[in-house]
Amino acid sequence: MAVITLTTDLGDKDFYQAALKGSILSLLPNVNIVDITHSIAAFNIPQAAFVLKNSFHYFPKGTVHLVGIDCVYSRDTHYLAIKYRDHYFVGSDNGIFSLMFEEDPTEIVEINIIQDLKFLHFPLTDIFAKACCMIASGVPLNEIGVPVEQLRQKVNLSPVIDKDIIRGSVIYIDSFQNVITNISKDLFTKIQGNRNFSLNFKRGETISHLSWHYNEVPEGEKLCLFGISNHLEIAINKGNASKLLGLYLNDIVTVAFHP
Repeated sequence: MAVITLTTDLGDKDFYQAALKGSILSLLPNVNIVDITHSIAAFNIPQAAFVLKNSFHYFPKGTVHLVGIDCVYSRDTHYLAIKYRDHYFVGSDNGIFSLMFEEDPTEIVEINIIQDLKFLHFPLTDIFAKACCMIASGVPLNEIGVPVEQLRQKVNLSPVIDKDIIRGSVIYIDSFQNVITNISKDLFTKIQGNRNFSLNFKRGETISHLSWHYNEVPEGEKLCLFGISNHLEIAINKGNASKLLGLYLNDIVTVAFHP
């Protein structure tokens, strides 16, 4: 059975999510629709890129991922269908894919199945649903669009390395209020070697031990670990790390290595 995932900022309050799902099922009744999330903050491209980058590869190859972020129609908007690592993505060329992909996609086309511009009030149903269903039905990308050479580029803020210090920043706060930084496990391991470390952030707080899981410390105690995203996280066992530690998006954290 074909699978179409949905990642949007539509929320759960209005009828927009229902309209999108109804449009897909009307076109492809037997498709399996999976919600990744509809709780992305409005127009928040980096947040959506982080969520989808860390989730799409768990789905079977051939899955079609509808990306409904910042896709309001204008004459300057470009809608793309992309093949990447044997998955398919449909969304706006607004920089989100450059934040997600680690290498060049296999194929990119600009969707040209738009029939009548006056009906483009809601591109998710008017364009994206149709494109996703066509791909899920086996239609080649070159039949729904024209080839594109490059994606629009956006750049994530990268950690800064200064001798024995990594200066990173908070890039995501999950539903449990765990604080996720832009310091990857690969970077941390590369700079650390066999040395000890101290993770420093607001209010003079410090963590000097890397945990393997959240329950490794007593309830209410802070910890740091590499979670499912392979990025350094700051958490409180069964607590609200973001609020209690005063850590929010774009805040700076530093990791200092020493013998």
